Amino acid sequence: MPNVGGLLLTELLKKDMMKYFLRTIQTVVTMIMLGGSHQSLAKEFQTFPHANLVQVNDGDSFYVNTGQEDIHIRLYFVDCPETKMGSTSDAQRVREQMRYFGLVDVKEMVWFGNEAREFIKKELSSEFTVHTVFAGAMGRSKKRRVYGIIETKNGDDLGSLLVKNGLCRPHGVGRKLPNGVSRDEMFEKLRDLKDEAMLRRVGVWAKSDPNKIAEFRETQRNENAELKKLQNELNYKITVQNKLDLNTATSQQLESIKGIGPALAHKIINARPYKNIEDLLKVKGIGPKSIIKIRPYFFDSDE
Repeated sequence: MPNVGGLLLTELLKKDMMKYFLRTIQTVVTMIMLGGSHQSLAKEFQTFPHANLVQVNDGDSFYVNTGQEDIHIRLYFVDCPETKMGSTSDAQRVREQMRYFGLVDVKEMVWFGNEAREFIKKELSSEFTVHTVFAGAMGRSKKRRVYGIIETKNGDDLGSLLVKNGLCRPHGVGRKLPNGVSRDEMFEKLRDLKDEAMLRRVGVWAKSDPNKIAEFRETQRNENAELKKLQNELNYKITVQNKLDLNTATSQQLESIKGIGPALAHKIINARPYKNIEDLLKVKGIGPKSIIKIRPYFFDSDE
């Protein structure tokens, strides 16, 4: 694999000023309608017990029909291998996944991504249950995607099955489950399942090189630290061009935005996930004026 450590991917996004001003006005109107009530932004899980699979992108992202509409679901708690490398960003993500799993062959990494996709098709071939609060899984795509939890026809958690079979890792955004299990407890459970999969050498772990994992992961940590250092050195205006995902941005990335200090960054991270920028109102210390100022620095769910 080529060594491109320290590469800072700068994605230049064109800003439509009219759209920005219209969204700003919409934000103000929304704040007025809410009357300053943060509680109205809190959402409970909605459950759809007779959902069907429509289309699979990869192991953690797919379209389902709830019986009422088609929605694009991104699983909470887990991250599956990529199924392609069509861009520099995809390649960087695959490289990071290879280092986590201890793989040396990029073709094997992508192959297991497609194995995860086939696993989803099999497990969701019958009706299943979807739990979602419609929190936006924001990113570069302009298509709306929401976080969700899937129960198979047998009552199994789909994310847990993926980890148990060595087809993904515990990673990303989580939240308290509909059954009351806390976010932290669920991540601990998934880490235990991951350890079992490693010991049984199933899925990706069957191809993992145990002598390389520590080395690969250290390399990734060093690169991450270098990137964070570079990002912190950037003028915050440049950060506008490199919009952040509100649900995955690091504390250091958040602090690079004018007006967000360590304490507020910590509150923002602890209040995840967010459906859209307006959800930041549930964070103590953030009001309508603050949202207007920081909006340009984040992907919004309708972008």
